Amino acid sequence: MKKDSSRQRCALHHDTIARVGKQMYPSDTLLELAAFFKVFGDHSRIRILQALAVSELCVDCIAELLGMTSSAVSHQLRILRAAKIVKFRKEGKQVFYSLDDEHVERVIQDGLEHVQEG
Repeated sequence: MKKDSSRQRCALHHDTIARVGKQMYPSDTLLELAAFFKVFGDHSRIRILQALAVSELCVDCIAELLGMTSSAVSHQLRILRAAKIVKFRKEGKQVFYSLDDEHVERVIQDGLEHVQEG
């Protein structure tokens, strides 16, 4: 007995493939999404984001809280700013960082809930 090829099997589901294809986002949008999630793939950045989910903080406070150098925190914050995940405001010479918007906090919270389910 011959096995059906992949193409033959997919032909049976042409309507489903067409429907799903229409709902797919453009490839460049999905590349941006992948880059967004890649930023979350670093332990130091996740720790910084969790701290910023609680309160706006300056670099030195983040460094003290997480036991990191100010230089290391600044480096990670540059990456997070470039990805539009955190924002900053200046108060005199002091710079305070916070999460960019409620979507970022929701991504963190959803991720935490997912890993704690298991």
